[in-house]
Amino acid sequence: MLDLESVRLFVMTIDLGGLTRAAEAAGTVQPVVSQRIKALEERLGTRLLDRSPRFVRPTAEGLRFLAEARLLLAAHDRAAGFRRRTPTRLRLGISDHVMGGATGVVLARLRAALGSEIDLEVKVSLSQPLRIAFDEGELDAALIRREAGGLEGDVLGIDPLGWRGDMASVHPDQPLPLATLGPPCAVRAAAIRALDRAGLAWRESLVAGSCAVLLAGITAGFGIAPMGRFGSHQAPDIGPALGLPPLPPSEVVLLGRSGTPTLAAALRGIAAGMRAALA
Repeated sequence: MLDLESVRLFVMTIDLGGLTRAAEAAGTVQPVVSQRIKALEERLGTRLLDRSPRFVRPTAEGLRFLAEARLLLAAHDRAAGFRRRTPTRLRLGISDHVMGGATGVVLARLRAALGSEIDLEVKVSLSQPLRIAFDEGELDAALIRREAGGLEGDVLGIDPLGWRGDMASVHPDQPLPLATLGPPCAVRAAAIRALDRAGLAWRESLVAGSCAVLLAGITAGFGIAPMGRFGSHQAPDIGPALGLPPLPPSEVVLLGRSGTPTLAAALRGIAAGMRAALA
């Protein structure tokens, strides 16, 4: 019989983009994951992963096995949980500026990193309201951006802020058309501080209700938006070409409460999923 935990680690390695992320989500270390998958390969009599110092990816046989592995794990989880109590609810807030145009990638990574015992509820908003909701106990965890630094939470990565948009929307001798999510967005505040310190005039040409609308607006020529590299789909930073001031580095931070082993495991999975997405 196949070792189900090894099968699960193989699937997590594919979904999260590497052995290290799978180990983080599973609460173990990379050598253990590697050894378990090698044992699985020996049991199946085929190589499932191509490994190199720079990447880990499934072989052709690995892709074929992946589909069967998902079915196997789903069947096991249904059988094991036929009398299981209600799944643990996890209320997660995610800053719109964390996800941006990569919403599908982020949500897929998070779902892949969490087991069936977690009932995930997601709220998308700005970082500041989410931080308040977390502090007041309305959220169990929050993925936020942090421009001003701080020590709380788990820093998952740095997502550089830049000026994204179409240079044709900027006209000489006119204020910079600024596209934002409006107040109290901290990214907007950081951009305005940088422009004011540089003595550059600006006007708010677009106030969007979401980063999806913000991206659509700047693509249509409605201004220049301060956004992270990840959430803007790797859009180039045109700030240097326009003579705009550099923006401060921005941390992506996970705040969470791990009151039970199930929630602690879920937070590890969220951290691993988001690190994989940022990578």
